[in-house]
Amino acid sequence: MKTAIIAGQGRLPAALAGAMAEPPLVAALDGFAPEGLTVDLRFRVERLVPFLRALERDGVGQVIFAGAVTRPRLDPALLDEATAALLPRLMQAMAAGDDATLRVVIALFEEFGFTVVGVEAVAPALLPGTGVLAGALTARDEADAARAADIVTALGSVDVGQGAVVAQGLCLGIEALPGTDVLLAQVAGIGGLRPDPARGRGVFYKAAKPGQDRRIDLPTLGPDTLRAAAKAGLGGVAFQAGSVICLDLDEMQRLAAELGLFLWSRA
Repeated sequence: MKTAIIAGQGRLPAALAGAMAEPPLVAALDGFAPEGLTVDLRFRVERLVPFLRALERDGVGQVIFAGAVTRPRLDPALLDEATAALLPRLMQAMAAGDDATLRVVIALFEEFGFTVVGVEAVAPALLPGTGVLAGALTARDEADAARAADIVTALGSVDVGQGAVVAQGLCLGIEALPGTDVLLAQVAGIGGLRPDPARGRGVFYKAAKPGQDRRIDLPTLGPDTLRAAAKAGLGGVAFQAGSVICLDLDEMQRLAAELGLFLWSRA
């Protein structure tokens, strides 16, 4: 059974392709090409049904979603009749939030006979288990991570985000639609509102949303996250063990040591 990666931007699609026994077909939403990977098939949301039929013709039976996309602007002039019939369903889901949208996308692929699998089915090594992967934790770091985990759980329950920054029990920022890079840049610019770093520099914490479908949109960290956390003046990065994708974990560990950060896969 041929597998297709429905790819977005970033390095994750290439990491997945490299972990697969047979080369996948790579399909990408127009304008969201992945890094380091040749795209075999491009598509637009307005032509979703013809795209699904093209996957069928190519012998694809299994798909995996990987990479970052933002909500594209739809051009009604490009809609075909079959996709137009699905549009009210898609629009209703988009109005309800990211999780609802992704669940409808998965359902549509399944209705066309495709099996949708997650990263852990293809490349489980990308999801580290519990442990301190670099640096050392203090009691303050552990308390800040626990506080951040509570915040992320609350945010995720209303489909807002997957990350938060906490220092000495104070929430310095939460992740919303703009994403991790924007959050950490905002924290870097807080200035005088921050507590005394000598008593704990703080932590960036990332986790899956409660009850989310693990086959799509699991949170992702990489070396750039650690660089941004260091620029934000934080003490380290923690994440939910087994539920967060780490791109190039060896480099993340090396970089954490170089930057003086801890890296913690938290149970």
